[in-house]
Amino acid sequence: MAVEAVSRPAVAGEPRHGLRILLVWLVASVSVDLVIWFVWGPHLPPGNMSSSAQSQQFDFKVLGVVAAPVMLLIYVYFGYALTFWRQRPGDEEDGPATLPGAARIQAMWISITTVLVLLVFAFGTYELAAPAGAGAGEGSSPLFKPSGKPFQVQVIAQQWLFTYRYPSYGGMETRQLNLPANVPIEFHVTSLDVIHSFWAIQLGVKADAVQDVDNVAYTTAKDTGAFEVRCAELCGLWHGAMFNSGEVMTDAAFRSWATRTESQLTAATKVLPPYSLTYSPNEIKGLAKLFYAAGINGAGGDYYGLNYPNQP
Repeated sequence: MAVEAVSRPAVAGEPRHGLRILLVWLVASVSVDLVIWFVWGPHLPPGNMSSSAQSQQFDFKVLGVVAAPVMLLIYVYFGYALTFWRQRPGDEEDGPATLPGAARIQAMWISITTVLVLLVFAFGTYELAAPAGAGAGEGSSPLFKPSGKPFQVQVIAQQWLFTYRYPSYGGMETRQLNLPANVPIEFHVTSLDVIHSFWAIQLGVKADAVQDVDNVAYTTAKDTGAFEVRCAELCGLWHGAMFNSGEVMTDAAFRSWATRTESQLTAATKVLPPYSLTYSPNEIKGLAKLFYAAGINGAGGDYYGLNYPNQP
């Protein structure tokens, strides 16, 4: 009885630890989420150069805003426990095996985290489906397409080079990817040899390039300027050197460039295979030599010319 009489006032006088933790967590969460959304968010990759890049940046901001409070709750609780519940000098007693309200806390934690995971799942599924230009390859029969008639550009990957064909301009093929601004783009991505991955970084477009496969991806460039293209799939000895550049131009500037380039490449285009969604070196006799004669120096593993595999 004496022990109970002494212990009751101490329990009654205990501060409301849960409320303290909640208040600190709320203030920290609101502050960090505001910083994520308004300060950090606009600088998140891949930026806002295209519709797909803008969509991905928005997704990262939302996921950051959702994840930050969860992380902060762990850090706040850990810091509070170290400050107020650490072992005091001379205190050799064990703590209670079960804390009051533990079952309720566990149920709340499981319920809240389950709801968060399901909401993030629903959000991610919607974002992949609704903005029909998420920038990811959707195979040869895309389920989600942007409205209107997009401008087609073919991406041809090979060891170790990307080239680009424009069916609207005679099937000409170039080493630089030029695109018109504010025009829906439909990429058709394929490979002449091993598996590559076409990654237009600032445009937020990434699609695997597989031989005999036409992989379609969509985007709409919003701002003019340069962007970088890299291979994002380990494809051989010089995978790290497989990159080039591209440029988003005004519609008038692009039309001028495309018309001029089509005229300049007339002779080279004639020796190329007819435009097709895929090209097989096994089916087109001398495909590598055709590309080499056109000055593209690629196709079917012949990037370094007829003496392949000479190093660059």
